[in-house]
Amino acid sequence: QVQLVESGGGLVQSGGSLRLSCAASGRFLSLNVMGWYRQAPGKERELVATMGSNGGTGYGDSVKGRFTISRDNAKNTVFLQMNSLKPEDTAVYYCNANGRHYITGYFNSWGQGTQVTVSS
Repeated sequence: QVQLVESGGGLVQSGGSLRLSCAASGRFLSLNVMGWYRQAPGKERELVATMGSNGGTGYGDSVKGRFTISRDNAKNTVFLQMNSLKPEDTAVYYCNANGRHYITGYFNSWGQGTQVTVSS
């Protein structure tokens, strides 16, 4: 089993910044793609940003130019720097990771989620 533990959410004013962190632990051979998704009340979960083990990145259209994803592969950790936050960024942010597992061969895991609230 692979565990993802998120931190860094909170309440911030519009225009402010927050940095989320997500650390992976457990019996995995390798981490492939790590990323962030978010879900606002009454809406479907949507992509925020992903980063592959080779450094390739992808972003949701609504966060391009404002959010930056990064990884510390030595610490199995992914970060999300969120700048110029808007009230519409308010959501529960979930960390996601996939890769190779010792027993199952493949895993795809989710964190428990961290609340980000942006006040206007």
